[in-house]
Amino acid sequence: MNFEQLLFYFFSTVLVAAAVMVITIRNPVKAALFLVLTFFTAACLWILLEAEFLAIALVLVYVGAVMVLFLFVVMMLDVNLVRLREGFAEYLPIGGIVAVLLVLEMAIILGPQRFGLGNFPEPAGHAADYSNTRELGRVLYTAYVYPFEIAAVILLVAIIAAIALALRRRKDSKYQDPRKQIRVEPAERLRIVKMPTEKRG
Repeated sequence: MNFEQLLFYFFSTVLVAAAVMVITIRNPVKAALFLVLTFFTAACLWILLEAEFLAIALVLVYVGAVMVLFLFVVMMLDVNLVRLREGFAEYLPIGGIVAVLLVLEMAIILGPQRFGLGNFPEPAGHAADYSNTRELGRVLYTAYVYPFEIAAVILLVAIIAAIALALRRRKDSKYQDPRKQIRVEPAERLRIVKMPTEKRG
């Protein structure tokens, strides 16, 4: 067993352990931090496979942006941890049975007879001038150009739908018109009302 295989088993163990902690831990902030560890460890595995661009994109996009947003949202929301713990022991047996069945099915399908190290040789090394980004772009814009364009259109429609849902006007919502605020006159800001004084008897 060489050094790269040791690194693979180490990062794989950390990845599986962190993923298990994400779905079992009860504190949402800690679960988000373990998810950050999961993404970072997956990026390390991609670096071992000489997929540096995907690893950097995973770290910058998910760890650097998405998970930070998740952490801010989770910390700003008033999450009732006591309510989250309710029913955990009640659904633990059925959840454990489903988890064991999933592990057994994955062990049968992804066993060493089909996905062992002997069936998949180590990837060949590349030259010093090899660019992972260039090769990914070449495949993406030649062989998969139509699926890429379809995905771009779907994302564009999703963005437009999200903006339309966020900016739609509700009848029961109260909002201010900035145009009316700008056009207001000084005399309209303050109104002096003259009232007769009361006579004390």
